[in-house]
Amino acid sequence: VNADDVIEQSKDHPHRKHYTDSSRKTYHQSWSRDEDAAEVPKYTLPTNGIPSRSAYQLIHDEMTLDGNPTLNLASFVHTWMPPEAEKLIMENINKNAVDLDEYPATQVIHSRCISMIADLWKAPKDSKVIGTATAGSSEAIMLGGLAMKKRWQELRKDAGKDCSHPNIVFGANAQVALEKFARYWDVETRLVPVKAESDFIMDPKEAIKYVDENTIGVMIILGSTYTGHFENVQEMSDLLDNLQAKTGLDVPIHVDGASGGFFAPFAYPDYKWSFDIPRVHSINTSGHKFGLVYAGLGWILWRDESFLHKDLIFELHYLGSTEYSFTLNFSKPAAPILCQMFNFLNLGFEGYKRIAIKDLRNARLLSRALDSTYFTVLSNIHKPANRSASKPTKGIDEDDPNFYQIGLPVVTFRQVFTLILLSDEFKATYPHVKQEWIPMMLKAKGWIIPNYNAPLGEENVELLRVVVRETLSEDLVERLIVDILETTESL
Repeated sequence: VNADDVIEQSKDHPHRKHYTDSSRKTYHQSWSRDEDAAEVPKYTLPTNGIPSRSAYQLIHDEMTLDGNPTLNLASFVHTWMPPEAEKLIMENINKNAVDLDEYPATQVIHSRCISMIADLWKAPKDSKVIGTATAGSSEAIMLGGLAMKKRWQELRKDAGKDCSHPNIVFGANAQVALEKFARYWDVETRLVPVKAESDFIMDPKEAIKYVDENTIGVMIILGSTYTGHFENVQEMSDLLDNLQAKTGLDVPIHVDGASGGFFAPFAYPDYKWSFDIPRVHSINTSGHKFGLVYAGLGWILWRDESFLHKDLIFELHYLGSTEYSFTLNFSKPAAPILCQMFNFLNLGFEGYKRIAIKDLRNARLLSRALDSTYFTVLSNIHKPANRSASKPTKGIDEDDPNFYQIGLPVVTFRQVFTLILLSDEFKATYPHVKQEWIPMMLKAKGWIIPNYNAPLGEENVELLRVVVRETLSEDLVERLIVDILETTESL
């Protein structure tokens, strides 16, 4: 059924007016009693504009059809900031951060952010850390990958070796930005399949098998998009150290900390994953995820300026002074950078830690409730950590993240009955029962929860996922549990 045709045929058609379908291509008058908004084209630029009030009302009304960001549990992106931060945004919304000569204070704050993040990620005190804000983690990953490629090419050329077949190694659970980098810049993707036994993330012992002399680097994910698990940076580094000792191959690590970069330092301050591992050359993160800033803001840092190849740095002279650029995107708003500094000042380490602990507590509540009913929970942040009897646990209580297995506050689960869906008898008895119906029915209650297939290696497994962010309070978690159980029982 063509909805446009049905709507047109269902309208009033005054006597002697010819049938036309043109009205479906225009906006209709808004409810605000403003005639100026009538017959404005939807898909072509209007010849004459309409009053700003009318333009606002038309777009405002259409936006009410969007989902509620607070109930969008599919997204890692932060959706709330204090009024003072929003005031800061509006005061600086017209500033372009790239105009360093015109907006020097913005650049000073940008540099302070880099310094604070470098300290948070345990950069060596004697190194010359270099970094930049980006439009998001996708741009940051591109820069990290390009830096590794340029370094590898230079080393190969200096050794008189072929440099035309670079490859990069990462897990099949990687976010699409990693695959984009490889495809856009002609780097062979060495995709490591995942297994349920390894928590749907890359196993370093499998990844090392994909490394050879053409490998520009290994990308490790600190917080899988699928399950929230952390890939083991230290183990991967140790294996690469052993490989270098045997073969001379010096393969760097880039950590994709899009989600974990602003979470692990606060929830698990003793966990080793960052620049305190010498083989980690660069790290990216998203300020607009657990950095608690509105979209879009990313960051990338290199442990030393020597790892950012000179070919990636451009000298500019046409903005009023000599400036240097090494981002893919040129213009970028100053407001998100200022908001990152706002959070650093407003929250401090303890504030970020408090939010991280709360997020994990709420994620555990949801995990236990689902695990005890109709679901199998595949994320592990609610499961106690494996502790040796010889290791003291004094001072660690059940509210301490260190009591549990590490990971993001992500709850990934599947229905128990999906484990037996291959049964012909079950299919014949309950042909309508599909896991994908759960998020569809929950959407009617306002909740947005994705249903998707696991990565390569376990692609036949269907998963549901909830990202627990700052705005998902304990009260909302309790309501979510009730709605999930009611929906499941109704199936």
